[in-house]
Amino acid sequence: MSREEVIGTIMEAIVRQDEEALAQNVSKGLEQGVEPLVIINEGITPGLRKVGDLFANEEVFLPELVLAGQIVTEVMHVVEAKLRGNGAESLNKGLVLMATVRGDVHDIGKNLVILLLKASGYEVENLGKSVAAETIAKKVIELKPQIVGLSSLLSTTMPAQREVIETINESGVRESVKILVGGAPVTREWAEKIGADGYAENASEAVIEADRVMGYR
Repeated sequence: MSREEVIGTIMEAIVRQDEEALAQNVSKGLEQGVEPLVIINEGITPGLRKVGDLFANEEVFLPELVLAGQIVTEVMHVVEAKLRGNGAESLNKGLVLMATVRGDVHDIGKNLVILLLKASGYEVENLGKSVAAETIAKKVIELKPQIVGLSSLLSTTMPAQREVIETINESGVRESVKILVGGAPVTREWAEKIGADGYAENASEAVIEADRVMGYR
């Protein structure tokens, strides 16, 4: 089987949420000498993106999206072990702090983003839901993340995203971190208005935006 065929079967297994096929084809690729980073960048990441696109188009639904993220998370342990065996460091694109803003207790969307970020090589600290701006700013100072992700599922809590950005500004650490915002009522125009660095409409786009602001694409 050629490298291209192996990569294709990996993507297909993710789209079908076939854990056994994904594990088998990842192992086969590694045995054939396909580089772990090639498997991640050309097989796993595009496969996840495809599932996210299908979810956005309502061709698959929440259980399928969650399952795809879970099986990728499992197989990533195998790929990372191979990276370490080759003398490379464990895949870690950076630390992301994720929070649903103050006043908003919805976290399904945020948790999906966390799942896909982890599967794509990010370390994620989940601060939870209805998190105060001051708490987020303190965690930025303490943990020094590369990205902060702010979720708001209610139009009434969207101003809390602006409050977080202002509080981080006042804390003097704004230049050290990229801020991404998202949630059902949130728009790109709103993100630009409040001074965020990026906006994602759904979980798969959040990974794309994270990669963009980190310079991976």
